[in-house]
Amino acid sequence: MTNALNDAPDDRSTPALSRARLYIAGSSSAVPRPGRANSGYLLQSHECNIAIDFGSGVLSRMREVLEPTQLDAIVISHMHADHFLDLVPLRYALRYEMQRAEPLPVYLPPGGIAAARAIGKPLKDEGDFYDGILDLREYDPQDALVIRECRVRFAKTVHYIPAYAMRIEMPGAAVGFSADTAPCAPVVDLVCGADVFLCEASLGPSGRERGERGHSNAREAAEMAREAAVGHLMLTHYSARSNPIDLRAAAAAVFEGPVTVADDGLTMPLGPLS
Repeated sequence: MTNALNDAPDDRSTPALSRARLYIAGSSSAVPRPGRANSGYLLQSHECNIAIDFGSGVLSRMREVLEPTQLDAIVISHMHADHFLDLVPLRYALRYEMQRAEPLPVYLPPGGIAAARAIGKPLKDEGDFYDGILDLREYDPQDALVIRECRVRFAKTVHYIPAYAMRIEMPGAAVGFSADTAPCAPVVDLVCGADVFLCEASLGPSGRERGERGHSNAREAAEMAREAAVGHLMLTHYSARSNPIDLRAAAAAVFEGPVTVADDGLTMPLGPLS
């Protein structure tokens, strides 16, 4: 089945994975759209479940398809609240309702551990709020991150704080994720040839920023997708002020391949698994 607004097949019913898949747990920008979560995505293969970003509302939405005990890792693009704040309720979930055998690895950008601990410090009288529950680590953006059968590479974006786009290579597919960024050549290089490119469209169909750049509009996302020759563009991280029909139209005027506007709960099948 294909959503009428999109070119993505909508697969919501596959308990046994025959294909890698992408699940949208949160597609809003910093102010959540009604009934929607902030930034959060789940990539699944036979042996690996990786969450990319974990903003407000993502835990609840992700639990519709996967419990956090089944996650192999979380990777955070940058330390703006709409990309990591649900680590707090996740910690409570894993502490009180669904204990894991081992702490869940959470990979943060450089400097991210201090930022996460600052959020957790007022929530626990003594000790580290996350200790023994979430295993906070910092990735080196210059190196690839290997999580079971998946490989994650990074590129620094153009944003207001250090932020990192990702390329996630897994059996059957390569997925690019822009994180938050203005149009950026390193991001284009990173996602070149990806099967799917998740790209932010915070500025709507063709909006502009005044002064310092840190976000993209749908047309600019499509220009990056075209330059990178990706297989499928998925617009995400947009606000309630943006009409999905207008977002898709702006992108489709530039990018000739399939264009999807992400929405929470959407599942996109990727490549076949052997």
